Amino acid sequence: MASAFKKLVAKGAEDLSGTKAFLDNDDLRPLRKEDRTWTAWTYFTFWFSAVATVSNWYGGSAAQALGLSMWESLVCAFAGQLLISIVMVYNGRAGATYHIGFPVLNRAAFGVYGAWWPTFNRAAMAIVWNGVNAVQGGQCVYVMLHAIFPSIADIPNTMGDGSALSSGQMIAFFIFILITCFFLVIPIPKMKGLVYAKLIVFAVSAIAMLAWTLTLSGGIGPVASQGSTVGGTEKAWLIVRFVLLGAANCATFASNASDFQRYATKKSDVIPGNVLGFPLSNLIVCIVGNLVCASSQVVFGELIWNPLTYLDTIMTTWYTPANRVGAFFIAAMFVYSAIFSSIFENSLPAGNDLAGLFPKLISVRTGFFICQVLSVVICPWYLLGSASVFITFLASYQIFLSSITGVLLANYYFVCRGDLRIPDLFSPAKEGLYHFWHGWGIQAYIAYIIGIVPNFYGFLNNMGIDAPDSVTKFYYFAYPVGLVVAGAVYYGLCVLFPPPLMHKSGWHEPEDYVREDEETTGDVGVFEDDMKTIEKK
Repeated sequence: MASAFKKLVAKGAEDLSGTKAFLDNDDLRPLRKEDRTWTAWTYFTFWFSAVATVSNWYGGSAAQALGLSMWESLVCAFAGQLLISIVMVYNGRAGATYHIGFPVLNRAAFGVYGAWWPTFNRAAMAIVWNGVNAVQGGQCVYVMLHAIFPSIADIPNTMGDGSALSSGQMIAFFIFILITCFFLVIPIPKMKGLVYAKLIVFAVSAIAMLAWTLTLSGGIGPVASQGSTVGGTEKAWLIVRFVLLGAANCATFASNASDFQRYATKKSDVIPGNVLGFPLSNLIVCIVGNLVCASSQVVFGELIWNPLTYLDTIMTTWYTPANRVGAFFIAAMFVYSAIFSSIFENSLPAGNDLAGLFPKLISVRTGFFICQVLSVVICPWYLLGSASVFITFLASYQIFLSSITGVLLANYYFVCRGDLRIPDLFSPAKEGLYHFWHGWGIQAYIAYIIGIVPNFYGFLNNMGIDAPDSVTKFYYFAYPVGLVVAGAVYYGLCVLFPPPLMHKSGWHEPEDYVREDEETTGDVGVFEDDMKTIEKK
């Protein structure tokens, strides 16, 4: 039994016991220099690869489903993503400097044990998004199967009206999950070539889908000239809503920015790669998504905001051999894109978080597979039943993530002013700087809760509780409100009740943090020797 348990223990946690077993394993420690390989160009191309997926068509297309024109939808999405990219850069700077991920960074504000809750929150969001991506991947697989086996459309549907998947599509959903699990066996470093190939594959599929739908609609003219179906105050509020929603539905990227930026060769590399690469890549995907969505109004007389539903509708309406072949290969390329988006946008962050929650037993790789199982358990096919349901979900969870991000920003820039003591982030000792009150950062939790309070009525309204129209509109601002309120309250509490590590002036961030076993000179931090000192306490 003992030997079997040892096989379950994560690497780097074999000799840890007691409370230390809840804080440390190899995946959580600062990266070695040899693993810090991402340059500005890497981040720029990474975002083009990461957002090159069908799921990112939804942000632009959903705005049209509620009445905005194609170009208005594009401007809204781009503006929101530009705003969140700035938050992303600032919140990820600690990762780019100290090369630690989101679960460990949380400990600097929430405490070595208190970090469990915000890490759990972000893990939950990543798992939900992984399920959403799997639904879309399953829809891609279904189109492939439908092109080969037309009888799959005749399977009796027992899923109900609220489901985005029929019974036949559920078969495709589980096929997609199994294919994803197969790729998760491949070590992440060996996937680099496959990820770059993904960008090419998606570009080909997107161009093919765009050319096909614009041909059916009579060219780009009638598509681009379609106006919005709303006006006046209603239109103005829709624009505000979708600009802020464009930022809010990327809240997971902003909260866990350190997970990606910890791989930076230089901390300055993350600035152009994220601020330019993230909104620009999303804009290109949104242009394709909006053009395809807008063309459905011309072709079928209604907006079909899900491009996969649109593709299958085209094939079903004109079920010719040529259309079946075209639909099969476009869907196959969508499947390839969805697999790697699932891995890098969702499985990897979820794996990091699950490793942070249970480091003794869960490595990042083990977390990948747990994420896949939980993504099925949450029944994500009901999240994508309609545009309004999807928007409701996205707009609801942001209030929790915005408060967490606000606390992390205030702590790094105004409280510790760039100064993190890495060994203490892994120490359960009462003398540790981040032990706070029994391992919990009370100031952070008070600020987190107060950051949620202004938006909570709107959250309940979003979930179906009646509320005045003013509450509904105020909730459009939920993400920036939560961010600012939580950050301001946290800083104020730290001024009144200073934590063990707080600087009132200056900037105390090192040029780079390098492990003691790799370098001991220059403006760097240390890790190995300091950890040994902490462990003796």
